[in-house]
Amino acid sequence: MGELRVRDVSEGELLSRILGILRPLSRAEVGPGDDAAVLAAPGGRIVATTDTLVHGPDFRLAWTSPHDLGFKAAAVNLADVAAMGARPTALLVALALPDALPASFVDELAAGFRDALEQLAPGCAVEGGDLTVSDTLTVAVTAIGVLDGVAPVLRSGARPGDAVAVAGELGAASRGLRLLFTRFRGPDGTPAPVDADGLTDAERRDLAAQLRPRPPVALGAVAARAGATAMMDVSDGLLLDATRLADASRVTLALDAALDDDALSGGEDHALLACFPAGRVPEGFAVIGRVLQRQDAPVLVRGAPPAGRGGWDPYADWDSAKG
Repeated sequence: MGELRVRDVSEGELLSRILGILRPLSRAEVGPGDDAAVLAAPGGRIVATTDTLVHGPDFRLAWTSPHDLGFKAAAVNLADVAAMGARPTALLVALALPDALPASFVDELAAGFRDALEQLAPGCAVEGGDLTVSDTLTVAVTAIGVLDGVAPVLRSGARPGDAVAVAGELGAASRGLRLLFTRFRGPDGTPAPVDADGLTDAERRDLAAQLRPRPPVALGAVAARAGATAMMDVSDGLLLDATRLADASRVTLALDAALDDDALSGGEDHALLACFPAGRVPEGFAVIGRVLQRQDAPVLVRGAPPAGRGGWDPYADWDSAKG
């Protein structure tokens, strides 16, 4: 008998496999298994966000394992909650699965979610979601967090005189993506499986940053309590995301740190970019610049406007390949 495929099991059986892995994390008043979850909201306000990973523009199965895919899908959503200064409490996960996928794929995907939550956001759990069939593998996640009595940190609050700081690594995910595109493609240009044996330790770290990002989730709430005036998740590259924050706050961010092109223009770092009143930058954040009154350019790099927009735009930058 061949390997069990998604098409060989019922929706209920598939759901049972997923919940067997993820339900032990639940702390909801009503968790997975009913029509909807019932969650407590300490402080009376919640933060909610959603993100979708689609096979092709967002990941390639030739390069990522189902475990890594689950880990990354959780991590990128946790980072958005953290960027508001909130503490993640729940994820809702919707899966659109090709019916030829091995049923074990779903087990490993769920294990990736579990491990990301345990490592990055203890106390947060998958509390529900949806299953359907599609030719294109899609993982859609809604993340929910609580503010624990503090005000949300928006992109629009930066003030002249603030320090600009970052928590998390910049540039490694970009180097990892470049490594995938240059070293792991077949003669026809299609993605080829990753063989890590020939990689250096530094290259393995870069690949991990791309495939299994580890955003500093706990530091979002730390930043809020320290008085951060503005904050956002660096998902599309520092230059592009700093421009968004500067435009929202109607200021200019002057970046003075020695940052290379990967750090400035590479995407998917999922670091936290934040502004703080002078002298109030908490541990875990590194100062990389300062906030100025609005200039002609929204961002300056060592005193000059950067060349090009930098960053990742899926509509402009996807090569239309899958693999």
